[in-house]
Amino acid sequence: MSSAHTLADRLEALLPQTQCTKCGFNGCRPYAEAMASGEAACNRCPPGGAEGIRRLSALLATEPLPLDPERGVEHPRAVARIDESLCIGCTLCIQACPVDAIAGAAKQMHTIIPDLCTGCDLCVPPCPVDCIDMVPVTGQRTGWDAWTQEQADAAHARYLARKQRLVREREENDARLAAKAAAKLQALQAEAAQSDTERAAQERKRAIIQAAIERARQKQQAARPGNAESAPRPGQDDGKDSAPDNDNNTPPEQ
Repeated sequence: MSSAHTLADRLEALLPQTQCTKCGFNGCRPYAEAMASGEAACNRCPPGGAEGIRRLSALLATEPLPLDPERGVEHPRAVARIDESLCIGCTLCIQACPVDAIAGAAKQMHTIIPDLCTGCDLCVPPCPVDCIDMVPVTGQRTGWDAWTQEQADAAHARYLARKQRLVREREENDARLAAKAAAKLQALQAEAAQSDTERAAQERKRAIIQAAIERARQKQQAARPGNAESAPRPGQDDGKDSAPDNDNNTPPEQ
């Protein structure tokens, strides 16, 4: 394990684990890695506030800096609240929550689990009906005064569990799609084999019918007048009476 990676681990442990992305990174771990590599300053975490900056700068052996105003301001911790009368069950907030603090299902009312909410407010922007508000719950306490290490550790555990769940669900969905595709392919192959059999049977029937038509045609041709087979043979009486050979029409001698 490299020293940079070890430093990233220690920096990550000092972050409040809200996964709010206000630091400009996609979660606490990427921000910790950026600080460890010198790519980001330690004053970009509003949930940690001034106390968080002091802890990070002490580990990095740098002077504490004021909180970067572009990242927000230090304020009391808030918890999301859904106006359930307006919720349409779109699940967009559930998909946005990094710690699975929202319960609900598609086309069903959603609700926040207050004890699990980190106050990241990532659920607010995607809501199409603006039914989510952030409600302060810590009075005047801000930063680490409004958050504990135990809460941070629990939030981190839920975040990791969610990531694992998403990977598992994606793999299960991919497996279902692969099985469905295999079943469809097998059905198509069986249908093609059946079609080949049916086509062969049709060809046999067609050949039998064609042979019968040909035999009937030959019989009809053989029965036509003037056909060599139907004409009388030489010397054969055709059934007609022969007239006497008498050109002068004289009566026969007595």
